[in-house]
Amino acid sequence: MKKIVKTVLWSVFVFLIGASAKAQVDPLEQGAMSVRKLDDGLYYMEYKGDDGFAGLMENGGGRSASELSGYVMRFLSKGFYQPKEGKTTPAKYGCSALTVRTQEGGVLMGRNFDSSSATGIVLHTVPEQGYETYTTFNLDYLGFGEGWLPEGFKNQYMALSVLFFALDGINEKGLAVADLMAGDDAQTHQDSGKPALTTTSAICYLLKNAATVDEALDLLRGIDMNSDIGAAHHYAISDASGRSVVVEYVDNQMEIVESAAVANHYLCASKLNVGLKEGDRRYEFLCSQLNAAEGVMDRQQLTQAMASVSLPPMEGKPIGTAWTLVMDLKNPSITYYSRRHFNKPFHFEFVRKSER
Repeated sequence: MKKIVKTVLWSVFVFLIGASAKAQVDPLEQGAMSVRKLDDGLYYMEYKGDDGFAGLMENGGGRSASELSGYVMRFLSKGFYQPKEGKTTPAKYGCSALTVRTQEGGVLMGRNFDSSSATGIVLHTVPEQGYETYTTFNLDYLGFGEGWLPEGFKNQYMALSVLFFALDGINEKGLAVADLMAGDDAQTHQDSGKPALTTTSAICYLLKNAATVDEALDLLRGIDMNSDIGAAHHYAISDASGRSVVVEYVDNQMEIVESAAVANHYLCASKLNVGLKEGDRRYEFLCSQLNAAEGVMDRQQLTQAMASVSLPPMEGKPIGTAWTLVMDLKNPSITYYSRRHFNKPFHFEFVRKSER
């Protein structure tokens, strides 16, 4: 999702830097200043307060990344900047996911995000409205320029754009969602007059407002879905009960498949195996491990399963698997591994545990 806000963000920072001199630091500035580097290719940010998403929905959402960028810029500039629409550039990625149960009755979900270009950012959000969340996004998709990193106040403030976009994540209720490429270039553009969202903005919406798979599906039925990057997507969605589904879109209609595993080809009956490339055995390998374990794995076994289908850097593709995450849905928490550094976990808990 390249160049979502590239041309509009740079124009607001004379105002922002001047405003930062005021006595009381606001949530946006606190969020910007919270950015820190975790590992090669992975950063962390936290945000507490009004995250602007309720206002986005009241405004009708947005049918494209460029349309959404207008609201994003108005929110980040506190209304002082009225941007023009930008353009988006397609950028495809791989991915795989697996949900399992534990011997103790828990539920875990693993997810690999595979991309040839990725700088990940973990966003911990404690919003005024909605559930606490941990989400991840690829900063390269924001289109701020080659080699751009969220370092220094100006760039860290720009990174706040990820309040409205996510590729995966979990909320305090144990709902987990991941976006994966579905296998072809069939775009979804529903137009029924409902509030509209794109693939990645819808993940934020689901995690802020749904506690279960059923609630997430109801929310999806209540919006017009629009493909982000000129290609087909599907969602892996799991909850603390252990229910796990894959949501796909065929001819602008939502299809639901009960499945614990997913990679980058369709699973619904009408397009079964469309997009499955010769030699790609990630889905098959995840299913075989799941069946061998009779659906039961501990955290280490799930991490090993995700590692077994992770992608190493290849010629012309210097990254492979950009990040792996393992989420505990029963006792919500999330662990990240950047760029196949499986000996270097970054574990995060929720602050609202006492409220569950």
